[in-house]
Amino acid sequence: MPLKTPLFAWHVARGARMVEFCGWDMPIQYTTIVEEHAAVRSGVGLFDVSHMGRLSIGGPDALAFLQDVVTCDVSTIKDFQARYSLVCNTAGGIRDDVLTYRWPYGWSMVVNASNREKIVSWFAERKGNRNVDIADRTTATCMIAVQGPKAAELCRGLTDADAGALAYYHATPTRCLGQQCVVSRTGYTGEDGFEFMIGAEPGVELWKELIKRGAAPCGLGARDTLRLEAGMPLYGHELTEEIDPLQAGLGRSVKFDKGEFAGREALLRRREDKSRLLRIGLELAGKRIAREGTTLSRDGQTIGRVTSGTFAPTLQRAIAMAYVEPASAAIGTALEADVRGKPEAARVVALPFYRRPKPAITD
Repeated sequence: MPLKTPLFAWHVARGARMVEFCGWDMPIQYTTIVEEHAAVRSGVGLFDVSHMGRLSIGGPDALAFLQDVVTCDVSTIKDFQARYSLVCNTAGGIRDDVLTYRWPYGWSMVVNASNREKIVSWFAERKGNRNVDIADRTTATCMIAVQGPKAAELCRGLTDADAGALAYYHATPTRCLGQQCVVSRTGYTGEDGFEFMIGAEPGVELWKELIKRGAAPCGLGARDTLRLEAGMPLYGHELTEEIDPLQAGLGRSVKFDKGEFAGREALLRRREDKSRLLRIGLELAGKRIAREGTTLSRDGQTIGRVTSGTFAPTLQRAIAMAYVEPASAAIGTALEADVRGKPEAARVVALPFYRRPKPAITD
């Protein structure tokens, strides 16, 4: 039986289209994906992301343990800061992409729903004799993402600490509706916004309050089109156990000079292999969508495949991410996509496809 988030009953009562996703019953949409996508780009959208894994990590050896299992330099993360990183296998492939939070009293981590059990098992294996406590808090808590240009305005006064004062990729423990919670300025849509981690029952009341304030409930369908426009990789598509962070374009999150970590030696070797496929952005000439698995060719030769594709609601054009041979990865390169047996002209473009507008400067 699929797991259910604390908000499951609310989703069903509001007529959400539910699907099984990574072992959870999740809403794919309430109205239409395009409407929900537009709500996030222009106002505020609300996502139940309680399926994401939430781990607490503590103990005297927690820092040394984290340095071993993630690719970033954890020692440089300041209290109340979050950092994106990768967890690699010993061959350098990506086991997951994660957010690591540092607190004065310990650490926490958000992992992908599809990888939660795998990562918990991997951490237990890598822990060895270190004095580290790892607790999976996923099913005891609720996680809600509030995303969009009006998110800060909508959340004003909701928490004891001013969420709007948080810098990007920073977080704070606070109280919300009289309950202890954590709020971070993070998200997966390309827009400004916040993610709340709170107890399961208070999470339902928080969700209802955010709806009352005007946030539009959104499902996983819009979350996918939003993250794709923002050029954000998705595990199982752009990231897998066979793909390494460097070819995925995530080298900034790999700090070789911090010392040993799982996969380091393999990554150093792979870095010298210039034949590895590279992640690219792709824009198609027409409106037909190049879905995952679509073959890409150049001068009649197959040079790669699409990993994610959609018709971008904000941009009003067909876009995709793909892995191609290095010789065909330069921006502006003309390619051809085999869309359901018919050729479609495409070209390599810079990622991300969409960047949120900068706030206007006022006197």
